[in-house]
Amino acid sequence: MIRAIVTDIEGTTSDIRFVHNVLFPYARQHLQRYLAENQHQPAVSRTLDDLRQEIAQPEANIDQLTETLFTFMDEDRKSTALKALQGMIWRDGYLNGDFSGHLYPDVLPSFKQWQSQGVSLYVYSSGSVAAQKLLFGYSDEGDITALFSGYFDTHVGAKREVDSYRNIASQIDLPASELLFLSDIHQELDAAQQAGWHTVQLIRGEADAESIHRQVNRFDQINLELFSL
Repeated sequence: MIRAIVTDIEGTTSDIRFVHNVLFPYARQHLQRYLAENQHQPAVSRTLDDLRQEIAQPEANIDQLTETLFTFMDEDRKSTALKALQGMIWRDGYLNGDFSGHLYPDVLPSFKQWQSQGVSLYVYSSGSVAAQKLLFGYSDEGDITALFSGYFDTHVGAKREVDSYRNIASQIDLPASELLFLSDIHQELDAAQQAGWHTVQLIRGEADAESIHRQVNRFDQINLELFSL
């Protein structure tokens, strides 16, 4: 029996093009100005110190750090510091009404149905927890954050590492056999499955021929009763 569902965001609940064509360019456009104006704010300062530690350059100045962040963006580096700073910049965009968080139309009805059935909902994304809350708090469907019992980011580990899912299961305090992970990336699902989780792959385009996981095209095609057999 599934008692908790953990979902990815990019390519799963939300169109990957929203992330790559809206969020990422917005952060790149505003990064230099944001850091120049906010580098001494406590949250930003702590994150910049984390970045200095990450690159092993404790004396790096703001110009060097800015250049490093642009390089990380080019590489699509899953840097916790970069993700945190992107989330801070995106917050301004959401609050200013520059964009809203994209949701596929089949997502919210399924979330509501599962919650009504007593299933707890969680999010696990490489984007920071703050960025996750912004996307769902300022979504196309309004603020849906009340649906979620918790959020996880790379502080629990990378999404393709088995231990990450063991850490999440420990924090949720449920056995892996009662957990379902939803993602569009089969390597992430591989790691979850190796940790004992159930898995479903969301495929918004063509089927993934290399995947060993159950594949669906929409959230309303997920039947939780199948996992009780």
